[in-house]
This record gives sequence, structure tokens and C-alpha cells, in this order.
Amino acid sequence: MRVVIAEDHALLRDGLIRLLSAYGFEVVQAVDNGTDLRAALLGHRPDVAVVDVRLPPTFTDEGLRAAIAARAEVPGLPVLVLSQHVEQLYARELLSDRNGGVGYLLKDRVSTVGEFVDAVRRVAGGGTAMDPEVVSALLARNAGAPTRALTPREREVLSLMAEGRSNAAIAGQLFVTEKAIGKHINNIFAKLALPQSEDDNRRVLAVLAYLNA
Repeated sequence: MRVVIAEDHALLRDGLIRLLSAYGFEVVQAVDNGTDLRAALLGHRPDVAVVDVRLPPTFTDEGLRAAIAARAEVPGLPVLVLSQHVEQLYARELLSDRNGGVGYLLKDRVSTVGEFVDAVRRVAGGGTAMDPEVVSALLARNAGAPTRALTPREREVLSLMAEGRSNAAIAGQLFVTEKAIGKHINNIFAKLALPQSEDDNRRVLAVLAYLNA
């Protein structure tokens, strides 16, 4: 699986290269600025990109802008964002593209190597990997209609869906049956006026895109 890394801190960049290589990924290029990132993404068209939001020279949004621009030219190009903070605007712009393969993790909250590697693989496979704090921030930002119509339990289920969890995983987390989760999900889609789908990744992206519209 081919990976492009964008990280301006040399130690962290080298650590990511070594870590991903140890788990069987092929790091085809590692860059430290937005201009080189866009060129690397379009040149290599990797299976997944691991991207820091803030890159030189301004340390604002170069990483995200480069990734979003590349996805415009290569629809569905998987991007996993690593950031120090919840950048709601950047997350909304990235998630508004429903082609799949997106993730947003907070650097300080990645607790295990296995968790991170699983997130990279999930995004590469077209799925989602969202930090719970990112999900909470997005839901809080859109606490008005139509999410106001959701019950507390439905909002909890929605949050877990956005993290990329399966129905079985959500049921286990909430100590209820999968059938009960299925009913909650049907209610969520009905209240948000979103079409039901058998594709978990698509339904999660649809929900997130709607919440960030």
C-alpha cells in the first residue's frame, strides 16, 4: 500500500516513515510543505495520504488546501488528516466531498500504534476514521435544526457512526442489540432527510457532509 506523508516536523515525519514501513506500507514520498504535497499526490496517486493541516510557509491551511486540490483532480483520493486542533472549517471542506476515504485524527489523542495503523488502512479502503472530539465539535457546531430533532441516544449513535464504527461495534459500545442500533440509524436518516444506504462508508460521509453543509 503506497503512502504519501506531509509533516513539517522532521522527527515526527521520520517516525511516521519508519512506523508505516514497519507495518508493510510503502512510503513513496514524504514532504514538508503544501506545494510539494500537491505535486506528490498528483504524481504518485498514492493509496492514502497522511497530511498535517498546517505546513510551511504560513502554517495555516496549506496541507488541507493541497489535499483538497488533489482530490478535485483525483476524485476519492484517500486523505487522513493529523492535526493538533479541531479545525472545523477544514474538516467541513474535506468532508463535503462524498467520494469516501477521509479521516481526521488529533495527534495528541492517538493512543496506540495499532489504532493509528488501523485508521490509515480504513481510510485507504475508502472508509472514515474520525476522532471522537472532532465528531463532537462538528455535532456541537450544528446543534440546531435538523439535528435538534434527534434524541440523545440517536446523537450518540450518529457520533459513533461518524467514527467509522459498524453496527455491531456500536451495539457493543452501547450494550444494546444490533437490531436496536438499526432502528436508531433508520430514525436518524429519516430525521435528517438522508437516503438510506447499505454502504456504511457512504452513509457516514453523507451524514457528516450534511452536518457540515
